Formats: sequence, C-alpha cells, structure tokens
Amino acid sequence: MELKPFFNFVTVQTPESVGLEFTLAGIGNRALALAIDYCCWGLLITLVNFSWFLVTTDLYLVKGLGDPKALQPWIIGVVIAVNFAIYVGYFVFFETLWQGQTPGKRLMHLRVIRDDGRRVGVTQATLRSLLRPVDDALFFIGAWLIILHPREKRLGDWVAGTLVIQEETGRPRGRLRFSPQSSAVSSQLRTIGQWQNFQPEEFLTLQEYLYRRSQLTPEAHSRVSLQLARQVRERLEVPPSPSDPDLFLEGVYLAYQDLSCQGYL
Repeated sequence: MELKPFFNFVTVQTPESVGLEFTLAGIGNRALALAIDYCCWGLLITLVNFSWFLVTTDLYLVKGLGDPKALQPWIIGVVIAVNFAIYVGYFVFFETLWQGQTPGKRLMHLRVIRDDGRRVGVTQATLRSLLRPVDDALFFIGAWLIILHPREKRLGDWVAGTLVIQEETGRPRGRLRFSPQSSAVSSQLRTIGQWQNFQPEEFLTLQEYLYRRSQLTPEAHSRVSLQLARQVRERLEVPPSPSDPDLFLEGVYLAYQDLSCQGYL
C-alpha cells in the first residue's frame, strides 16, 4: 500500500528536459484570490462607469447632444463593451505584466504558469480571461473542473495550457510543535512498528501534513488526520489506539527521526 499525499503536487517537464515539481494551488486559495480580484475589478468598473455617467450627463445638459432616448441604446452598448474589455483586460494586463499573477494571486502567493513550467504570455492570459465568464457563470463549471481534474484545471486552463501553482514564500518553517504525550507514543511505536515498511517519501508526506495542518479548516483537518493515521497504521502494522490521530502521527514522526539518527533506517 502506498501512502497517498494530501497536497496535490505536479511534476512538469521543461523544454530542457528538466523535471520541476510544483504544488497546485487548490480551489480554496484560487477562490480567495478571485474574490480579491473581483473586488479590485469592481472598484475599477465603478470608477469608469461613474466617469462615463458624468461625461454623458455633461453632453446632454451642457452640449445639447441629440435626443437622450435615441442615444440611450448606443450609450448602453458602449458601457457593456467597455465593461467587458476591462473585465478581460484586467486579468490579461496583470498576468502578463506580473508573470502570471494578479493582485489577488499575489496576495495568496499563487502564480499561473504554462504546462511546461515557462511563464505565461499574452496569448495564454487572453485565452484564460476570455473563458473566465464561462467557467464562473455556467453552473460553476470551472469550480467543478478544478475539483475533478487531477491537475486542477478549469476550462480556461485546458484551452490555454496553463497551471495555477502555490508559490513557496521563502519564509523559514520553524520548528514543529508537538504535544507532551507524543514522546510516550513515540517510545511505544519504536518497538512495535514495522519500520522496514515505512519509506522516506512517506515520511515526507507525514512531515508536510504536520507543517500544514494549522492551515486546514477544522473539517479538513479532522478528515485528513484520520485518513493519514489509518494509512500509517496499516503501513507500520500497529493496532488501533484510542489516542487522537494527530498525537499518533506526532509519535510516528518522532520515532522515525530517532530510528534514523540511530542508524536503524
């Protein structure tokens, strides 16, 4: 049985035949980034529409430009066209200028890249932006595709050949904090666990969870900890215990480190 990772990683092959591993952004971070971008876009649209309103009012009242009723369809058409251009142009402008980031993505440490790891250009940014209304408005098809697709691609990503990744912030992770009871659990597991079955990459999955568990929602934390603890128990061939999953996983982490330092692994 292989221990399954809980954070979606993807390896891309660059044109130079170099494999690069990235962490996919996930629908939660992407939704927050999009909400921030929609707030910025909404503010921009409001300012543009208000300015346009002042201009047209001046034309009607001061310049006496034609019949307002006759010109109204044209004015509405211009407003719709300008709003759509700003909607598309907002994402194209920032993703091209900031190498795959918008204000929302920058705040959430996300970035759009091509499938081969290169930065996006005007073509990819435009395709993603043009298909965004379909992804967002058509029964939330974009959200469903992100959830179901192994590379978390919405329709715009499919067509443009792009990925949305989580950037490493470059900040030190610091030390992991464990409960006082984890040392006792670790001592017990060192003697009863079948450690020859526990692989280094599985330890890295466990370590990644322990670092990121504080970032999970309570529901996700409970679900992921239970599933990971069950997988680790099966791998180590240890019986179930009444201790909570996080305490067990902390004990596994400490026991593996101790055995590695002593040269048993």
